[in-house]
Amino acid sequence: MGVISPVGNDVPTFWNNLINGYCGIDYIEEFPTENLPVRIAGKIKDFHAEEYEMDKPFIRKQDLFTQYGMAAAWQAVKDSGLVSEGENANIDPFRFGVYVGSGIGGFEVQYRETAKMIDDPSGQWISPLFIPTMISNIAAGHIAIKHHAEGPCLDIVTACATSSHCIGEAFRAIRHGYADAIIAGGCENATIPLGIAGFANAKALSRAEDPKYASLPFNLNRKGFVMGDGSGILILEEYGHAIARGAKIYGEIVGYGNTCDAYHPTAPRPDGSTQAKSISLALEEAGFDEKKDNLYINAHGTGTHLNDIAETIAYKAALGDFAYKAHISSIKSMTGHMFGAAGAAEAIATILALRDGIIPPTINLDCPDPECDLDYTPNTAVRSDLTLGISDSLGFGGHNACVAFRRIEQ
Repeated sequence: MGVISPVGNDVPTFWNNLINGYCGIDYIEEFPTENLPVRIAGKIKDFHAEEYEMDKPFIRKQDLFTQYGMAAAWQAVKDSGLVSEGENANIDPFRFGVYVGSGIGGFEVQYRETAKMIDDPSGQWISPLFIPTMISNIAAGHIAIKHHAEGPCLDIVTACATSSHCIGEAFRAIRHGYADAIIAGGCENATIPLGIAGFANAKALSRAEDPKYASLPFNLNRKGFVMGDGSGILILEEYGHAIARGAKIYGEIVGYGNTCDAYHPTAPRPDGSTQAKSISLALEEAGFDEKKDNLYINAHGTGTHLNDIAETIAYKAALGDFAYKAHISSIKSMTGHMFGAAGAAEAIATILALRDGIIPPTINLDCPDPECDLDYTPNTAVRSDLTLGISDSLGFGGHNACVAFRRIEQ
């Protein structure tokens, strides 16, 4: 696994900060914000692309979303021990895939080059690299090039559900025999002036002045989500293939649900029925047993009024009375909303929660919304002997994804 996030640029730091309730949201310093309606975000700190074997010409040319994806993928491949070329190769490159998506793609590049076009409609100053650095599939392409992954390569784009769908579809591709291992996840760099203006004018963003009390999932005081950037990458591998090469295994992916609200471009379906169906599909495939399983749910938990209520209703619809027994939390309270990277970062948190028996908290949950009356693990991490974890993601366009994991004993 690999991660670039507002709370850490490697998996151990990311996880340690989450379980200790560290908030990675702060004032934006990368560009002027005095004229913008929002001045806070979960930006990436102390990121140095060259530390992840990217050379200066590559760094100079690529949008940060690709750099973040490359960095997290480099961590994950190194962590996995997979090698697809040379005398130490342990996987056929045609059986090694990449399913890495982005909700928006090269937003910063698009913003910069569009400004040039407006200034000079002739287009003569538009970079010849504009298109191949802006398109959202380019991160997956560069990851495949770097790691000699010549198998199936897809960029799924489903807004905030992007990387959960990438993980789920990679799971199915391996299960059905199309690959032995797939680098899966997402990457995003949407916190730019245009992104802030667009989401703020859509009434989606919190306009809180205090960055440490701004992302408030399931809190009665919530006023919208906080933008975040980064990347989350997991490597899924067929179990027999992993065992044969002596791989370190964090957990087992055991279920996936994929539905659409078919209701509204941005608002979730209020009755939670379609969101609940994606959760039910993942739990059914995972063999969920109310009598035996101790369940952790990593919630989408954005901190918008409509999302948190609809999500709570969905958990009750999917689980019935068991919803009150499940451990639930939203790490977006600490990271902000990483958009296309959110699902993968949250899947990593879910797997580590299972491994260590620790539920990361929903910080700042000091005034719970009465309509969000489940156990959302307020403020402090909780220890519990978990057996099953799910992570659900809900994206603009009505896209719902849920992935399920089990703890594995080696």
